[in-house]
Amino acid sequence: MLNKSDADWLHMDIMDGAFVPNISFGFPVLNAVKEIAKKPLDVHLMIVEPQKFIKEFAAAGTYMLTVHYEACTHVHRTIAAIKDEGMKAGIVLNPHTPVHLLEDILQDLDMVLLMSVNPGFGGQSFIEQSLTKLTKLKGMITERGLNTLIEIDGGVNLETGKRLIDAGADVLVAGNFVFNSTDPLQTIKDLKAL
Repeated sequence: MLNKSDADWLHMDIMDGAFVPNISFGFPVLNAVKEIAKKPLDVHLMIVEPQKFIKEFAAAGTYMLTVHYEACTHVHRTIAAIKDEGMKAGIVLNPHTPVHLLEDILQDLDMVLLMSVNPGFGGQSFIEQSLTKLTKLKGMITERGLNTLIEIDGGVNLETGKRLIDAGADVLVAGNFVFNSTDPLQTIKDLKAL
């Protein structure tokens, strides 16, 4: 169904039960998805020590690999290692993490993923402060003349999605809103039309 949809990427949440209190799936599932997916894989790591698995995620067909700022002791080294493996690289910020912390790495990022819910569980309500944070980040990117994409994940639906796009978001992640709808293909189409 997703291969036939208007979605640009397939967003994959990898959770380890340590960085977040939930566990999703690992390389066996990701490798199986790689074999059938016709969309680039946008892999969001919600794991401790993500730098240890960069080569494996590249081998699993990852197009964009995003790691949490909060999980990386050496952010610049991790981003460089992701790019060295031929992937696009991004940083994820939890709702409480301010965007000014990206000041010295922003120019090296292909994307910043702002969590608009607390990571680890689907179906949460959108955190309104995310719009203010998005506006600040968009200003930083525009001011420097960068092409860094802004992705938003959490509580995305047609109403919040419109507000996020209007505020400068480039990529929307929608899980429950799409998969709980009666017509996921139309729901994706409607989101794309925002």
